[in-house]
Amino acid sequence: MEEFKTKVKNESDMDAWESSEAYDDYIGFITAMNKSVYAIPLNKTLTLSNEIAQLLNVLNIIDGWITEVEPLKESCRFGNKAFSTFYNLLKTRLPEILSKELSSVNKQNIIELTAYIVDSFGNPTRIDYGTGHEMSFCMFLCGLYKVNVLKQSDSKATVNVLFSRYLEIVRRLQLRYQMEPAGSHGAWSLDDYQFVPFVWGSAQLIENPDLNPNLFVDEKCVQQFKSKYMFLGCIDFIMQVKKGLFHEHSNQLWNISGVQSWNKINEGLIKMYKKEVLGKFPIIQHVPFGNLFHFKQCIRKKTFATPSVMKTPALSLLEKLKKTDQSVPNIVNK
Repeated sequence: MEEFKTKVKNESDMDAWESSEAYDDYIGFITAMNKSVYAIPLNKTLTLSNEIAQLLNVLNIIDGWITEVEPLKESCRFGNKAFSTFYNLLKTRLPEILSKELSSVNKQNIIELTAYIVDSFGNPTRIDYGTGHEMSFCMFLCGLYKVNVLKQSDSKATVNVLFSRYLEIVRRLQLRYQMEPAGSHGAWSLDDYQFVPFVWGSAQLIENPDLNPNLFVDEKCVQQFKSKYMFLGCIDFIMQVKKGLFHEHSNQLWNISGVQSWNKINEGLIKMYKKEVLGKFPIIQHVPFGNLFHFKQCIRKKTFATPSVMKTPALSLLEKLKKTDQSVPNIVNK
């Protein structure tokens, strides 16, 4: 059994990460979920499995803990220290809840899944949140497929129900505890806090006849569609928390609005995600690897055409869709 710990200690370890089984499985998961929500809006009725319903209940319990922990009254320059109290609830209460809800999963995998979900809500010392924490939640979701809790039939609900609920919770945390963006961002990154909802959100808009990309910066359009499409929900949140002109505070997104099709935007964002999140040492240095995500080198690294070396039957969903991850154009510079 592989020891569960961080493995990327310096920049030179990044090549090992990018050629690892863990990287292959993770990007396979991102592209699989992406494909599953092509042209599927958030308000499309889905039949939820018991497993999705149980996991949604866990997220609702976490949301309740936010209500339980009042922000401190004294003014804090960098984040409200009450977030640390909330984080402590995650650490102390979640292991037991997950053990109960995921009773079919072995102890080691529960430990790893718990570590990923605990880390997905932010850092208690810096009181910040960013794409590394978001990645941790995606690893939690991917891990649930690997241990066969979630099945291929759950993929739409994984994005449109579980991930969507997670987004509501982290936005609430960001506002309630005045959380800082993790790392230095500003106008030249996609967003201060998130990345994956732009990827999956653009997939929801593929072949949408009513909503051309140039409309997503229009405030009326955002208000009309923010609850229907994840991408527009992201834009709405940016418009709430940032002052000034959109093209000044969110230059990358402004550039993307000039791309002709959602299909091209979606492909380009996957490429950008690999480079700007998965390719960045300051993010990956914090990622632990172990039983669920193996750091060892992936045997096949040419394209995603050959079957996975992993034996877990739950990965069939990921294997089928890895082929979609071909080289994609860079959309950021129109």
